[in-house]
Amino acid sequence: MSARAARQYLADDPVLGPVVRQVGPMRLKPVKDREPYEALVRAIAHQQVHGRAAEAMLNRLIAHTPSHPFPPPEQVLALPEGALRACGFSAAKQAAILDIAHKSAAGWVPTRRAAARLSDAALIERLVALRGVGRWTVEMLLIFTLGRPDILPVDDFGVREGYRLAAGLETQPKPKELAAIGEAWAPFRSAAAWYLWRAADLNKDGRFKAPVAI
Repeated sequence: MSARAARQYLADDPVLGPVVRQVGPMRLKPVKDREPYEALVRAIAHQQVHGRAAEAMLNRLIAHTPSHPFPPPEQVLALPEGALRACGFSAAKQAAILDIAHKSAAGWVPTRRAAARLSDAALIERLVALRGVGRWTVEMLLIFTLGRPDILPVDDFGVREGYRLAAGLETQPKPKELAAIGEAWAPFRSAAAWYLWRAADLNKDGRFKAPVAI
């Protein structure tokens, strides 16, 4: 995805344009060397816990395989009983991580190279079948790991809140409404999501400039 092309395209949108001008250049940079398997395990670790707690659990897991930057699925499956619990993972997270590891070892979770041959829709359909993995998690993988340029996570609170602020609305749009609105942002909907997240962030800091009513 060309950041410049995305910015130029979205700057012409009546709602997103002012946000683009407030925020400036897009700084969405996917993690180019991360495999989908690792991204999914990391996502499970971060579900419903503080970021520091999730990273502590992941670091304890990584310590089990010092010869690898991240534990391969086969080695996760070979861990002794209780090892994941000792890392701090809940029973639900353990079950999800083991399912992801099992499906990765079996080839169901594609490698980064294999994923490049699959469409966004095919990846979503395949990966939401994993335990503990929903559509939002796969969309985050598509944006932040695989760098897919045209993903709009309409179930994301921050994206909907960003649009509410940008459009000067009293309430957030429903996911289906935002999906229809977002069709105008194709083929740069991932960039649109990034700008909407930034609008929500600016508002939290009290720095968002609300649109002027005409």
